[in-house]
Amino acid sequence: MANTILVGAQWGDEGKGKIIDVLTEQAEVVVRYAGGNNAGHTVIVNGKKSVLHLIPSGILRKHKLCVIGNGVVCDPLGLVSEMEGLRKNGIQVTPKNFVVSETAHVVFPYHRELDGARELLKGKNKIGTTKRGIGPAYGDKAARVGLRMNDLVDSARLEEKLAGRIKENNAVLKSLGAKPLSFKQVFADYDRAGRHLKPHVQNTVVLLHDQMRAGANILFEGAQGTFLDIDHGTYPFVTSSNTTAGGACTGSGVPPNRMDRVVGVMKAYTTRVGEGPLPTENQEISDLLHGMGREFGATTGRARRCGWFDSVATRHATMVNGIDDLAITNLDGLDTVESVKVCVAYRRGKMQYDFVPNDAQILAECQPVYVEFAGWRTPTDHCRTFKQLPAKAREYVKAISELSNARLFIASVGPGREQTIFV
Repeated sequence: MANTILVGAQWGDEGKGKIIDVLTEQAEVVVRYAGGNNAGHTVIVNGKKSVLHLIPSGILRKHKLCVIGNGVVCDPLGLVSEMEGLRKNGIQVTPKNFVVSETAHVVFPYHRELDGARELLKGKNKIGTTKRGIGPAYGDKAARVGLRMNDLVDSARLEEKLAGRIKENNAVLKSLGAKPLSFKQVFADYDRAGRHLKPHVQNTVVLLHDQMRAGANILFEGAQGTFLDIDHGTYPFVTSSNTTAGGACTGSGVPPNRMDRVVGVMKAYTTRVGEGPLPTENQEISDLLHGMGREFGATTGRARRCGWFDSVATRHATMVNGIDDLAITNLDGLDTVESVKVCVAYRRGKMQYDFVPNDAQILAECQPVYVEFAGWRTPTDHCRTFKQLPAKAREYVKAISELSNARLFIASVGPGREQTIFV
C-alpha cells in the first residue's frame, strides 16, 4: 500500500472510519494528523460498534501501531476515557501499539468554556461548533501560548504554566459572563491524566521516519472533510485545522515526497453538520435518511443536514487534495429512491460556477444545476462484488466518480467490513 493519505471529500462524516479500518489491513502504522475529539469515527466489526474520537481506527486491529501526530489538539481526559473504554471492550491499548506526539497541543477546560461562550455571543451567526474547545486550542497554538503534551507529562512544568493560563483565561471568561475555573481542580485532573499518558508520549516524527526506513506502510487518517478545512473550506463555517491532504505532512512530520497516494472518501449523497452553506440540501432526502435511522453525528448526536450528491464540491476536493482513488460510502442509503439527482454546476443569477466559490455568502446564494439518474430500487447491502450491484447502481457510482475526476476504488454498501466492494 505504501504511504497513503485518506481524506474526506465533502463536509465530513463521509464514513472515513470504516474505510480506514478496511485499509489498515494493508498498513503497519496508522497516523491521525489533525483535529481533536470533535471528530468521531464509527467502526463496526463483527456486529460490534466502536466510536473513536482521538485514537486512530487502526487500534481495532491487532499488531498495528497507532499514532496521534503533532497536528492534533488532544483532550487528555477524553483520551484517557477513550483508552479505558477500549480496554473494557477487550481491545489492547499499550505504549507498544499507541503513541502520542510530545508536541501535540493540549485542550483545557478554558478552551471549552471559551468555545461555548463565543458561540453563544454569535447568536444567529453561530458556526455550529461542537464546543469541544478545538478552535480556542488551535488559537493558543498560533498565538504561541499553548501547552503541549511534553508540558502535560512534566508535573512541575504543568503546574507553573497552567497557573498563568488559568489566571489569564479566567479574566476573559469573566468578561464573557462565564464562570471562572478552579486552578486546583484543573491541575489535579490534568496532572493525573498526564501521569496516565506519559508512557505513550514520545517524539513521533523520529518514530515515523524509523518506521519508513524499516519499510512500514503508513496510513494517514484525516478527520472532518475538505470543506471544513481552515484554508480551503466554507470559511468561517469550518474547523480550525487543515483537514486536506497537505495537513498530513505538517501534522505528522512526514514530507510530501514520501507520500504515495491520496484516497478520498465521499458518500453517495451529501451531508453536513452545523451551520454554513450546503447547496444541494434537500428536505425529502433528509427525511428519508433520518427515517432510516441514518445521519446522526457520532460525536454530537445531532441530525445531519442531507442533500443530493454534489459533484462540483467533490471535483474541487479532488483538485485541492490530489485525490487518486475514491471510496464511495452509503450507497445503500439510496436503495429506495426512484430518481437520484446529482449536482453538476451552481447557478447564481446569470453566473454559472463549475467550482466552489470561496465566498460563503455567494455559495449560500447558489442554486444547484441537476442531472438525474434512474434509481435501482433494490437492496444492495448483501452485494459483495461490483458485478452483484444492480446495473443502475453501477452506472451511478461510475458517473459520480467520473464527475469527481478520480478513479473508483471502493463502493461501500453498509457499515461492516464485509460490506466493502473493491472495484
